[in-house]
Amino acid sequence: MFTSTRSNVDVSSAEAILKGLAPDGGLFVPRGVPPRLGAQPDLESAESAVLEAFFPDIPADVRRAAVARLLSRFPSDPVPLVESASCTFLELFRGPTGAFKDVALSMLPVLMAHAASAAGRERVLVLAATSGDTGSAAMAGFADCPGAAVAVFFPETGTSRIQRLQMTTPSAPNVAAFAIKGNFDDAQAAVKRIFSSAAIRREGESAGTTLSSANSINIGRLVPQIAYWLLAASRIGKPFDAAVPSGNFGNILAAYYAKAMGAPIGRLVCASNENRVLERFVSTGVYDPRPGLVVTNSPSMDIRRSSNVERLLWMLEGRDPSAVNALLRDLADDGTYSLSRDAFRKMRETFIGGYATQDETLAEMRRIRTESGYTADPHTAVACAVARKLGFPESGRPLVVAATATPYKFPETCAKAFGCDVLDDPPPQIAALETLPQVQNSVIPVPEIPDAVRSLF
Repeated sequence: MFTSTRSNVDVSSAEAILKGLAPDGGLFVPRGVPPRLGAQPDLESAESAVLEAFFPDIPADVRRAAVARLLSRFPSDPVPLVESASCTFLELFRGPTGAFKDVALSMLPVLMAHAASAAGRERVLVLAATSGDTGSAAMAGFADCPGAAVAVFFPETGTSRIQRLQMTTPSAPNVAAFAIKGNFDDAQAAVKRIFSSAAIRREGESAGTTLSSANSINIGRLVPQIAYWLLAASRIGKPFDAAVPSGNFGNILAAYYAKAMGAPIGRLVCASNENRVLERFVSTGVYDPRPGLVVTNSPSMDIRRSSNVERLLWMLEGRDPSAVNALLRDLADDGTYSLSRDAFRKMRETFIGGYATQDETLAEMRRIRTESGYTADPHTAVACAVARKLGFPESGRPLVVAATATPYKFPETCAKAFGCDVLDDPPPQIAALETLPQVQNSVIPVPEIPDAVRSLF
């Protein structure tokens, strides 16, 4: 059973997945404490256990089909642990688009199809705001899925060339991408307003279309990410710390859930780039998205309003929607909010924050390659740089770094870091992008996002 971060409601797993965002604008969260799980020998077992724990009211055959679809789209070892000189990389980018989002977005179409069928809905239009990776993973995940369509909104500037090609070249008839004259925060805010608009929802339903989300605001996107943290814990076999490059806060929140379910995770290093909102929040308890966005060489983290922080607020503030609403009112009225003393203390028991500049990111990419021969993408390098500055790994405790994207998605940054092209033998799906026609060419101002959505009803 799920409830909202902003009110006491009860919805089923299928309802939470289909709706994406709660009617009150809040995010769906599990009402109870997640059960503790034992060791998970492989990703199939881990995902099966997590889906059963969080979505027990979804039929077992649907859960099995979701896991089977994930495994069919990844190699035999979907999320390998790779040892380097000073840490262990949890490689989450072995899927179709080379980003950690592929894990959940390979499963979400199956869960979404069940949820739509259970609600008697014929067609679902899945919306995704993206800073670079969610959009392409959603388009790949939902391409040609019966009864589903996808609309992706991404910043016109700021994504890497490969990220952009991954969103402008898909030709499946049920996917659409729109570059916007704005940033990720603009796109995410517009998508949330659409979900909160009863009028737009009625328009869609009158046209036989139900709106849902592929962002990690959707609990069906977040839950599958817990499994690879549980798997990492089983393979390491002793307590460890984790460093996660963080933008919308979903991946590190999944690790926090895994810790609550028994994974022996010590500290969670919340690594930010020059958009230091999360670093300051974790360090001070003050959430302040001001001033404006900085476009960096780790574009998937160029986010200043991180949706999943709201789920953390709900847990830190005693699962009290009124406390969450009070903080969000402060954000709306004053542009910032501050955690209570008790909530800040609880957050600091697990989370520690830091940031890396763009120059530090390039230097860290060079250091990792020089010391261990490993080529890290810029987001992974941010996590490594921040962890090192904070004194990790600590003596006797391994450090697991979430390697969230393949470096092949960021050839320009890699060339700048290494002084030459070191990315030989690209994955076939990335090499093919260079020859595909760009068929998704729409560029729209932010106020036209609702009309773009209406055009797909």
